[in-house]
Amino acid sequence: MTYGITGNTIKKTLWPLLAEVVTWMDAQGVSFCLHTNIAQGLLERDLIPAVVCRRQSVTNLAEAVDVILSFGGDGTLLRSAHETSTLGTPILGVNMGRLGFLADVDVGQVKQTIERLEAGDYSIDARLVLSVEIEGDGAGHRWALNDVVIARAGPAGLMAIDVVIDGTPLNRYWADGLIIATPTGSTAYSLAVGGPIVAPGSDVILLSPIAPHSLTVRPVVLPSGCVIEARVPGSRLPYVLAIDGQSTPPRDDTVTITISRAPHRINLVKFTDQHYFQTLRTKLSWGGGPQGGAANGE
Repeated sequence: MTYGITGNTIKKTLWPLLAEVVTWMDAQGVSFCLHTNIAQGLLERDLIPAVVCRRQSVTNLAEAVDVILSFGGDGTLLRSAHETSTLGTPILGVNMGRLGFLADVDVGQVKQTIERLEAGDYSIDARLVLSVEIEGDGAGHRWALNDVVIARAGPAGLMAIDVVIDGTPLNRYWADGLIIATPTGSTAYSLAVGGPIVAPGSDVILLSPIAPHSLTVRPVVLPSGCVIEARVPGSRLPYVLAIDGQSTPPRDDTVTITISRAPHRINLVKFTDQHYFQTLRTKLSWGGGPQGGAANGE
């Protein structure tokens, strides 16, 4: 098995960790490749031999490796996912961030994790992806693993967003914006605005309004087979469209944004002793009693 190594190059703590991991993998005879930016960063810092950096450097990890090791937080893993595109190369997130719902392997467990991968002690978790089409946009196929966000920008004030589901009008949202999220994205921005937490295996899409003006407006859970059309009617306020955190202003204020289930999935590496509910308990500090003890009062 060949591993691809990438990560958040802004983090200063990344470089000594990667130097240790790469040196260990090289000594163990483990096959690996380095993303060009990673190889260049290690070379500039003189952390591993130049010959190793140059020999193992590749531009497209997803085509060259069997598994991608993404060192950073959830944002880094999202960028890694978009680099794999539709190739389906599995990704394992090594958490160097804060919560780490996607990147859930601790940095201190990297060597043991690689040994488990070598032993075949893992499974693949195929995550739902959203396809995004923007009316009149020539940028080609866009997709989101976490969410698509339509949000106001600039001056304060409510924006209107018309939403149609499978050709039937659902609502005109008066709000600061609207989040269309996958189950994977349910623990991201959607969670912060009061959306539900949805287990990754659920085949659904979430609509979570951002600060809606009406108290009757609540998050909605839709079957993943729905086609969602969103349009900002004649807005005089500037707004942005963000796909997995990458924002872009629409060329036309009144374009229709069509969101549906994408034909491909993003494959994440998971281990048999990793359970989603345990991740929730750990990351969100659930299960403690009033004195910080166990839920049963012990």
